[in-house]
Amino acid sequence: MKIIIPMAGMGKRMRPHTLTVPKPLIPVAGKPIVQRLVEDIAATISEPIEEIAFVVGRFGKQVEDGLIAIAESQGARGKICYQDEPLGTAHAILCAGDTISGNIIIAFADTLFKTDFKIDQEKDGVIWVNKVDAWQNFGVVELDGEGHITNFVEKPQEFVSDLAIIGVYYIKDGDTLRKEMQYLIDNDIRDKGEYQLTNALESMRTKGAKFVPGTVDEWLDCGNKDATVYTNQRVLELKKGKETLVAADVQLHNAHIIEPCFIGSNVRIENAVVGPHVSLGSNSVVKNSIITNSILQESVTVANKVIDNSMVGSFARLEGKADDLSLSDYSTAC
Repeated sequence: MKIIIPMAGMGKRMRPHTLTVPKPLIPVAGKPIVQRLVEDIAATISEPIEEIAFVVGRFGKQVEDGLIAIAESQGARGKICYQDEPLGTAHAILCAGDTISGNIIIAFADTLFKTDFKIDQEKDGVIWVNKVDAWQNFGVVELDGEGHITNFVEKPQEFVSDLAIIGVYYIKDGDTLRKEMQYLIDNDIRDKGEYQLTNALESMRTKGAKFVPGTVDEWLDCGNKDATVYTNQRVLELKKGKETLVAADVQLHNAHIIEPCFIGSNVRIENAVVGPHVSLGSNSVVKNSIITNSILQESVTVANKVIDNSMVGSFARLEGKADDLSLSDYSTAC
């Protein structure tokens, strides 16, 4: 099995955090979003992962080394591929080159999910879906009476289905998918100005491929600050008791942690309450403060603050009054 993870987008809705780090590397409950995504996928398959191809922008060697390490943590070979122009989902996947062969999983790196679903690898394809209210904002699928997908529609203007594609796909025949996506490029076939994966899948379907939906128990978005803070909350709840979330060397002085929280190594908390639903990165200091339902990255200093529903980047310093924040790396707030 091979996995392709397109993640070259600019992450504009997550600024200022994505000015210094790609959105899929923002931590949720102590691990980068993309690492949690890979772990979620690994839990749905029964065979080893051979290779993970990350389709990125020009993020730099440190980011690329981190992605390779994520692949290696699953016993897989890591591969870095580049998408220099945002020309759509099919174009992004094609940038993975010869990784698109045999059994593949495609997963876009701005979503997490909870499921007990296991892939039936004998199916031609499995498309993960979730029932939504705002179907106009998503690609959706239609089903027949036997549960097969009969149509893919990108952001329909009129109701056809409320089963939204969440951005995770299993394809048994990656070679055929690659040919169908290349056909879109070669013939400049676009939908809403871009080369769409769903158009390639629809072509495969009309030629006989039978795709079925895969369902999730919970779909967690990481598209903007508030959604990511909520996702952090849910992941902390789901991982409580399953992962070590509080480092053994955390220093508490007249302080209290209300679980579930992720607290990184070498953190000092004095005269403060942290939690519930807080992720606090390594080497941070919190004094005379209350922090709830927030993500604070590494080496953050917080003093005399009440913080809720916030994201704070690495090396930021905060001091003063209560806030609902979205503060970038190296910032100072007083």
